[in-house]
Amino acid sequence: MAGHSQFKNIMHRKGAQDIKRAKIFSKISREITVAVKEGGVSPESNSRLRSALLSAKSENMPKDNIDRAIKKALGGDGDADYQFVRYEGYGPGGIAIIVEGLTDNKNRIASEIRSVFSKFGGSLGEANSVSFQFEHVGYISYKKSDISEEEIFEAAIENGANDISVDDELFEVTCPIETLSELRDTLVKKFGDPVEARIIWNPKNTISTDSKTKQGLFKLLEHLEDNDDVQYVVTNLEHD
Repeated sequence: MAGHSQFKNIMHRKGAQDIKRAKIFSKISREITVAVKEGGVSPESNSRLRSALLSAKSENMPKDNIDRAIKKALGGDGDADYQFVRYEGYGPGGIAIIVEGLTDNKNRIASEIRSVFSKFGGSLGEANSVSFQFEHVGYISYKKSDISEEEIFEAAIENGANDISVDDELFEVTCPIETLSELRDTLVKKFGDPVEARIIWNPKNTISTDSKTKQGLFKLLEHLEDNDDVQYVVTNLEHD
């Protein structure tokens, strides 16, 4: 009986992982579709598509999923007419939050985002109400296991990077948006494809808060990220 219960728990975890994986693939597919509609099917000349394909590679997204997303853009599918949206607000503890998405129904996502903020102790603000607390920058990341710290520091700084940070798994390079494509191409020639290369909102200053407030904030962020139309969520929370 205990074995049966353990099996059920394993299958439940696997089911949850499969759902999460499917959501990630769906978001990347949407980004690929929009990128192709905007700039064509050539990654060499379409920087946005190239970034989306890097995300697909880092998540081990099947080639069939990528091909379907491209065909959806090329086929004139009305469902592929996604619009970019951005929402800004504050979560518990006064933590600033930016939400970016791609949607085929702006009224629906606006209502859903407002509901999530309200339900989990946040408040949705007006446009540009928190973005002044962030910088819009280029971002490139590499696995620490692939290259040495000295190599990437030297190559990135010499080719226009503003800053390089290190966490447990990644080297994270930031640069002006205007130099992102050129810096990415330079680093690719030297180190191969990065984990990610895209434009992000980088907080100018981070804010710390207590563990109870963090729990409420994480619930808010989890529900935002769970929305099918949401592509990215960023905060100015200080990481431990």
